[in-house]
Amino acid sequence: EYPLHRHVSGFTSSLRTSSAEAFLPTAVDLANGLHRPHQKPAILRKISAAQQLSASEVVTHLGQTVVLASGTLSVLLHCEAVGNPKPTISWAKNGEEVKYNDRMLLQPDDSLQILAPVEADVGFYACNASNALGSDSVSIAVTLAGKPLIKASRATVINTESSAVTVDIGSTVKTIQRANVTISCQVAGVPEAEVTWFKNKVKLSSAHHLHDGLLLIANVSLSDEGLYSCKAANLRGEVTESSQLLVLEPPRPLTYLEDLTAVLSSAGTSTRSVLTSPSGTKMTVSPGISALIGCAVDGHPTPNITWLYSGEPLSLQHRLLASGRILQILNISDAPDGEFSCLAQNEAGSLTQKTSLAVQEYQWSVDKLMACSASCGHKGVQLPQLRCLLDGAEVNISHCREKPKPALQPIACNRRDCPSRWMVTSWSSCTRSCSGGIQVRRVTCQRLTAKGSSAPVSNEACAQVSKRPVDTQNCNRQPCVEWVASSWGQCNGPCIGPRLAVQHRQIFCQTKDGTSVSLDQCSALPRPLSTQNCWTDVCGVHWRVSLWTVCTATCGNYGFQSRRVDCVHVRTNKPVLEHHCTWRPRPANWQRCNITPCENSTLLRGGEAVRCMGRKQGRAISQKCSTEPC
Repeated sequence: EYPLHRHVSGFTSSLRTSSAEAFLPTAVDLANGLHRPHQKPAILRKISAAQQLSASEVVTHLGQTVVLASGTLSVLLHCEAVGNPKPTISWAKNGEEVKYNDRMLLQPDDSLQILAPVEADVGFYACNASNALGSDSVSIAVTLAGKPLIKASRATVINTESSAVTVDIGSTVKTIQRANVTISCQVAGVPEAEVTWFKNKVKLSSAHHLHDGLLLIANVSLSDEGLYSCKAANLRGEVTESSQLLVLEPPRPLTYLEDLTAVLSSAGTSTRSVLTSPSGTKMTVSPGISALIGCAVDGHPTPNITWLYSGEPLSLQHRLLASGRILQILNISDAPDGEFSCLAQNEAGSLTQKTSLAVQEYQWSVDKLMACSASCGHKGVQLPQLRCLLDGAEVNISHCREKPKPALQPIACNRRDCPSRWMVTSWSSCTRSCSGGIQVRRVTCQRLTAKGSSAPVSNEACAQVSKRPVDTQNCNRQPCVEWVASSWGQCNGPCIGPRLAVQHRQIFCQTKDGTSVSLDQCSALPRPLSTQNCWTDVCGVHWRVSLWTVCTATCGNYGFQSRRVDCVHVRTNKPVLEHHCTWRPRPANWQRCNITPCENSTLLRGGEAVRCMGRKQGRAISQKCSTEPC
């Protein structure tokens, strides 16, 4: 992988990379004993055109192209470098470190020798010189006469800062917009190969080409993304290598998030929403509601969103919507005052946007007073009106029940002398309880002072305000009445017990002079009884029952028996009408009997089993049956 500021020279003079370009010593400099302290590494190279060397033993410096022939027995690649401290030399083939063995030898002078080269040894060999101050790298192509060879890389180069980047073909390039991207396609081959460039398999015009197999993509934009291919072809064949160019756009803030509007419309009126911003936004919300926080960012590729609360991963109850761009806090009361932030990241960079949510609190308010309890005098007080507020608006008082109530101190009000007014005492008792009486009371004109005392004033002072109340009135004007009862009737009512019956009399309401009036006029007086219990020989009765008759069946479900039930007088023992005995429940006069199955059964008599065959129509059907019913 090349540093982002690396430059590439042409194929015929080899690929050269250096972080010490300001000083490139020559052999003459070394012969003159030139010495520079603290020098970055610099590799010496021959300035010559590409050559085909076909001797059995090939010795060459970097800057040459070696074409292997059938008789080549050895290839020695020299690498000379200067620097202070002395550079360390290492070799790589096609971007990978050379693994030394009995054919691939590292000589004491840091030269690389390839014994009995074969087709697998074909490739680009790079000599890397490095010390504490920097590094330098130069490569040489070793190829066969035939199909061309392209120096390819499998590196991924990410450029987020530099205005120019140069890579070998085969690399994946990810760069910011407006950078200049150079792709190098270094080709080795005999006969010499022709290079053609393509973008997404479409041939590019020569206007994009530079010398020595370079392709320049200037001022890169999103439209330049694609697959760039280099095809090298000669008479012996062709080969193609490709590089993928991806244009990066770091996350940037947006002022609108369409997904947030859609989610908010379906969330209901109790949900609040806010967008984050780089400088931070603020929103005040009511406790217990749901809140939507949007992270409106854009970038290429699409940034990944990570949500944080006070700089830490989210631990409160939440949901992520719209691919993580919307954070829903299900109950904002779970989040005390703190800062929510969304971290948007992609390969081009990162962006943090934030917002602060302030949860409103329910609080008691005593800023209003209730009406004064009196308009004058010495007892007028006002109590503060206890209200529950949220953001200055009054809400149901139940929302503040968990908060301690403030102490309510009554405030004196309207403490002044009252206007003159009539004062009256209670009415006296009526002089008569009926037929008209009189009640009296005392009426005076007084004034209640601010100290609570009552001062008498002239009646004229009150008469100017209101009419004097009366001090006499009639009372108990209803006529004098009483209850009057007739004599008790005979004791011959319905019997309610042994020798016990009911007798009646009539009750009337009449005046003292004997005039009958409605019963309502006596309702205030205790009313005499109109019914009472009495003793009578007529009710000396009881129920008499006879013995039960014989059951109509000895077994089965249809047997019943009956008896006689009469109401008789206790003294005469003669029947009387049954209604005289109804004060006691009447005994049953029939019942079912012998409810047993009529099945065969076996009896034992003298150790002998005797079959009892049952009865049919009251007649024994076997003379061996027992006389006892089965």
